[in-house]
Amino acid sequence: MAKIYVKQVKSAIKRTANQKRTLEALGLRRLNQVVEHENTPNILGMVNKVQHLVSVAETK
Repeated sequence: MAKIYVKQVKSAIKRTANQKRTLEALGLRRLNQVVEHENTPNILGMVNKVQHLVSVAETK
């Protein structure tokens, strides 16, 4: 299965609790941190929910 890199590019300060929990569930704790995840519908849904705070890149 394909993998994606998710990088936090904006702060979670002054964001809703839902968005903060979604970032934590993705494994993101600080700015510019990058995590690798499987490209599954669950992960893509979480990324879509916080798309204004993260950037996504596919691996090969």
